[in-house]
Amino acid sequence: MSCTWAGCCSLFFNSLFLFLLLSVSLGHLVSCQEELRELREQPIDPQAEQEIIDSIEEVYFSNDSFDMVQHELEKLPPELNLQELEEYRDKLKRQQSAVSKKVADLILEKQPAYVKELERVTALQTNLQLAAVICTNARRQLSVAKEGFTEASLGLLANQRRRQLLTGLLKSLRTIKTLVKFTDIEEDYPGAIQLCLECQKAASTFKHYSCISELNSKLQDTLEQIEEQLDVALSKTCKHFDVLHYTKVQLAYKLLGKTQTAMDQLHMHFTQAIHNTVFQVVLGYVELCAGNADTKFQKMQYKDLCTHITLDSYIPCLTDLCKALWEVMLSYHRTMQWHEEHDKQENTPTPAAAAESDELVVDRSYVKKKLEHGLTRIWQDVQLKVKAYILGTDMSNFKYDDFIVVLDVISRLMQVGEEFCGSKSEVLQESIKRQSINYFKNYHRARLEELRMFLENETWELCPVKSNFNIAQLHEFKFMGQCRSPSVSPSRQAVTSSTLAQEELSLFQQYLQEGNPFEMHIEHKEEETEDVLASNGYESDELEKSVYQDYDSDSDVPEELKQDYVDEQTGDAPLKSVSRETIRSKKKSDYNLNKTNAPILTNTTLNVIRLVGKYMQMMNILKPIAFDVIHCVSQLFDYYLYAVYTFFGRNDMYESSGLGLISSRLRTTLNRIQESLIDMNAGVHGPGEDRKEKVPSPHLSQLVVLTNSGSLYGLAQRVVATESLVFLAEQFESLQSHLDTMMPAAKKPFLQQFYSQTVSTASELRKPIYWIVAAKAIDYEQMLLLMAGVKWDIREIMSQHNVYVDVLLKEFEQFNKRLGDVSRHVRIPLPVSNVLWEHCIRLANRTLVEGYANVKKCSNEGRALMQLDFQQFLMKLEKLTDLRPIPDKEFVETYIKAYYLTENDMEQFIKNHREYSMKQLANLVNVCLGSHINKKARQKLLAAIDDIDRPKR
Repeated sequence: MSCTWAGCCSLFFNSLFLFLLLSVSLGHLVSCQEELRELREQPIDPQAEQEIIDSIEEVYFSNDSFDMVQHELEKLPPELNLQELEEYRDKLKRQQSAVSKKVADLILEKQPAYVKELERVTALQTNLQLAAVICTNARRQLSVAKEGFTEASLGLLANQRRRQLLTGLLKSLRTIKTLVKFTDIEEDYPGAIQLCLECQKAASTFKHYSCISELNSKLQDTLEQIEEQLDVALSKTCKHFDVLHYTKVQLAYKLLGKTQTAMDQLHMHFTQAIHNTVFQVVLGYVELCAGNADTKFQKMQYKDLCTHITLDSYIPCLTDLCKALWEVMLSYHRTMQWHEEHDKQENTPTPAAAAESDELVVDRSYVKKKLEHGLTRIWQDVQLKVKAYILGTDMSNFKYDDFIVVLDVISRLMQVGEEFCGSKSEVLQESIKRQSINYFKNYHRARLEELRMFLENETWELCPVKSNFNIAQLHEFKFMGQCRSPSVSPSRQAVTSSTLAQEELSLFQQYLQEGNPFEMHIEHKEEETEDVLASNGYESDELEKSVYQDYDSDSDVPEELKQDYVDEQTGDAPLKSVSRETIRSKKKSDYNLNKTNAPILTNTTLNVIRLVGKYMQMMNILKPIAFDVIHCVSQLFDYYLYAVYTFFGRNDMYESSGLGLISSRLRTTLNRIQESLIDMNAGVHGPGEDRKEKVPSPHLSQLVVLTNSGSLYGLAQRVVATESLVFLAEQFESLQSHLDTMMPAAKKPFLQQFYSQTVSTASELRKPIYWIVAAKAIDYEQMLLLMAGVKWDIREIMSQHNVYVDVLLKEFEQFNKRLGDVSRHVRIPLPVSNVLWEHCIRLANRTLVEGYANVKKCSNEGRALMQLDFQQFLMKLEKLTDLRPIPDKEFVETYIKAYYLTENDMEQFIKNHREYSMKQLANLVNVCLGSHINKKARQKLLAAIDDIDRPKR
């Protein structure tokens, strides 16, 4: 009823206002009526009238604030013309008249409707007056009812009921009021959510009341705020995992029934944490190195930011980057551990567990699968971030040690990835492989050029190292003696037994509570503490000195032997009980009496060994480039071998001797090296693509003289060069098993071929190199001249040998003495002295046969004299050398005995003994059988000699 009455009053007052408005307007309209009627009565063409109206400027229709007078005055020209002004005034009057007439027509047209509406307003006024009286009476009656009944009775009941309801919620309201403050201080998210849920439950009972409904809405808002704070708390576990904190967060999500949502959010936070962490680490270094407050770096993409890292800050930034990523992965690892332990506890049979709902089982299964799947996803994110960092800088100009540290850090990171999720880290491997191959090609090219420079400046003097020298003593090979995974820094010292036990644990077990696996690169600095060189070329071991101090007066033993002798077999210093006879017994044919049995090597050899160690470090840390590195290692050895052969063994003059100085295997190896590694056209053409991997052939230093007979044609330098190569080959042999373990299975045949066809041929270079010395050390031509003057067609048996034998033996004695002189400067190992003696004896024996083959006439007694001469030579020679058996002894004896063969035996002899030259065989036929066979038989035997193809031996 009240609503109806209010509506009626509103309608009444609105109508009254309209009525008054219309009354005021009516008087004015009546006064103008006559004027309007006059305007309408004036005859005018409607079309002309419309044209006049259309000619009015639009600005007159714009708005009520338009100042027409000002507008017309502004339009006046600078110079006024009365006639034009009058014409323009008349135009305006015509426009005004047309508009006025148009308005008058519209007013008169609407006048009947206006009169009718005015009558309705008058009737409405009457009705409104009646409604006002009715409303006044109704309000008076309602006021009486309110005072007499509602306020006295129903109001009291309603207030009492409301009081009871609000009293029950008072405690919860007070708790909710302090809820946010309580949560911030204690971080008791489960307790806060529990209270809020209880309040919501209580409020839902009375939600039909408006005040309670509003309270329920506020509680829902509070719960959402708690959930937001809970999400922030969850994100904190991604970098620093805390068991108590995470337990509260998980319990809170469980109360909310959002366990699965929490796990989805957690993985999103881990992804975000990885991105934010790496970006902040790299940004910090970039801004630090930039040295200004320019904020342009903060707006860059992470990939672009990585390209601004300087070379000096690259390793520290990489280390910090890996440390930060380790913290994230460790937090994820500990998160998984928490869930595994939590699941075990919940799986323990209890009455509560028996009543576990299917929903909880589903949640646990979902969480487990999500965590397992997240391992790969998180590691993939880590790999991509580190890959962008690795490829953002060109490492080709890095120092070797710095690059090794980079490889070491990445290798350790890959080990983390393998333990984290069993990944082989293909992304990291591929990126670091690209950088490594690029770096290693440049590095190896520079090292080959450096090796050529070393070889061309090498004077082939001994590098004085200790007698117990071993490559394991070099820093470059320290990593081989460490029982560790390949990723541990090569600069670390030998590990202790306790460290070995620790290495058996995974990285996540070692650094679960504290520490970081990437901190070792700062803690363990490489210390150059090598001690492989002998003091002033001699050992400083007090034990060795004490052994020989009792023999200082022994004039038979060289002074150096008294200081430096060690056991040849073991390389160890002898005990004090070593007898003088034992020391003297070493004199006989081993020309190493003046030195210990220390390795023979040069500075260049040591440099090559160090390079091999560095290359192997790279292989050990980064196995994907193992084949490329081993191929480069083989080139180092190839180039060294080729240089030694070029300097000391290449001499076409003696290769036609028939002694087979260079085996087919060695010749094949040398040809292969020359074709694949040696740039024979260096300096002739520009650097073509096909010669980028080749090196110019080295040239022997001008300081090395190989033509002086006094030094046995550079025998000392030849020994140092050849034996250093043999020593290098021995070191390669000792490394074969280690290289084999790092070589990919598909490439192992290359390694086997390298060892079987190249490394094993190093000792074979002794023959051609020492052959040159042996061929020049003894005057074989003089012996031929002396033999040519001997008469062999004697008729009686001689008891005295010829003079040429004594001359030849004297040459050998002189050769032996000169060997001893050389040995005072360079130890001549037994294999070297054996090769030298073998060459000299072989050449002497072949010279004897050649001298016997030059004989024009010879009797049986002459042949007996030949045997006597040769036996005398052998007897004296055996006192000069320990070489047994005497080389080519049968070669001479067989030739002398062939004098006694018959025609048929001679034919068979020619077929079986191709080691003799055609001239030597022809001499046997002409001289030995000439008087016993006819001309036809002789021609037959000579033809047989011509038909035989005799390959050089």
